[in-house]
Amino acid sequence: MPPTAQLQAFFANHTLLVLGLVGVTIALIANELSRFTRGYRAIGPARLTELINRDNVLVVDVSASGDFEKGHVIGSRSVTMSQFDPENKDLAKVRELPVALVCRNGTTSATAAKRLVKAGFKTVYWLDGGVSAWQSADLPLARGKS
Repeated sequence: MPPTAQLQAFFANHTLLVLGLVGVTIALIANELSRFTRGYRAIGPARLTELINRDNVLVVDVSASGDFEKGHVIGSRSVTMSQFDPENKDLAKVRELPVALVCRNGTTSATAAKRLVKAGFKTVYWLDGGVSAWQSADLPLARGKS
């Protein structure tokens, strides 16, 4: 049996498997394309450290106040999500600066990143894994209000 006939027989016998593979492939491609077009990027602790040291990135922690006081990236500013407003005059002043958003686990900061991009911020990052990832990388945390 020639290889093309074998392939056709496989497709005929395993239609659901083939359709599942095609579906997963399309979903992966769509996900990767959306990552490039959404206007903000997920970064890890090492990249955030580089941005803080080299690019003077503004680090905004959108965690709850209690979580911020337990531990936050040194030099970050606390703005809880209930107070987070990309149109705020203080944030509007830094619209051209790179901004990195941080939260406890990375979920809330990704939502805040979307809002900043919609408000016209040019360079927006969010810490994938949040402060938990920062701690796992053995990087220092500040404690208390600052």
